[in-house]
Amino acid sequence: MLDVRQLEALVAVLEHGSFGTAASQLHLTLAAVSLRVKALEETLGQRLLVRGKRLRATVAGQALLAHARQLQLMEADLLASLPGHLPVAGQDWQRLSVAVNADSVAAWFLPGVAPLLRRQRLLLDIVVDDQDHTHDALRSGAVSGCVTTLARPLHGCVAEPLGVMRYRCVALPELVQQCRMAGAAVSPHRLLALPAVIFNRKDGLQDIFLERHFGLRQAAYPRHFVPATDAFMAALELGLGWGMVPEHELARRPVGRPPLVDVLPEATVDVVLYWQHWLREAPSAQALTLAVKQAASEQLEPIETSLPA
Repeated sequence: MLDVRQLEALVAVLEHGSFGTAASQLHLTLAAVSLRVKALEETLGQRLLVRGKRLRATVAGQALLAHARQLQLMEADLLASLPGHLPVAGQDWQRLSVAVNADSVAAWFLPGVAPLLRRQRLLLDIVVDDQDHTHDALRSGAVSGCVTTLARPLHGCVAEPLGVMRYRCVALPELVQQCRMAGAAVSPHRLLALPAVIFNRKDGLQDIFLERHFGLRQAAYPRHFVPATDAFMAALELGLGWGMVPEHELARRPVGRPPLVDVLPEATVDVVLYWQHWLREAPSAQALTLAVKQAASEQLEPIETSLPA
């Protein structure tokens, strides 16, 4: 049997990124936390942490972190279900960690799960990352579920299809006009002479657009990086360049905002999203999974009819 106190120490160290902060949170000495983690490593016969400038879990440490968090959720669900259980004020909330892409968080994820969070007193700890990388947080054990483009289930996980987010390449009308030739056709060379507005360095939607609709691979062009949703839209409205925007974001833009038009009408990039989560889930995590799937079914495009032939 694994020692619960040793597991608690490992989780605290990984969550806070240092032995000192973990010791403070657990009301223990630094030496006590270090000894507990070391004892756990000796029991298992392998290292659980990579110690350096930044503490991180080994593969075994990631597996233990995921296991420990599942145990915490299951214990909280069990206590809440016991007859006569009287929760301590302020401690009757459960925390669920998830990884979600920035375009999904406010658009459909939070509105979809909000009623469940209020009803079951759940707290979300959201890790925001590109949809092609959110599964890294699940693999490391840092989260219990993620919105991802990865269709193949990770070890010990389930991948459930959610739907499609459709993106359009847009810019201010005057910038789009600069991209057109005399016959009104868009010139890819003129487009690439203008800067692209990109969410972050993990974002590859613009490259997918250029390859799919112009046959350009690894094209070179100037780029702005704007890793905040509101600021990203502001950059496009200020005429700083062209960029890929979710179709639903364009549809709900307030009246009076600067117009954003398609660089290439009817040309889209469809991103298929999946909800990956642990195969064995606590009841609270199961409820979150159901809420996520329901929200996606109402807000995203269905996969079977949205993918290009």
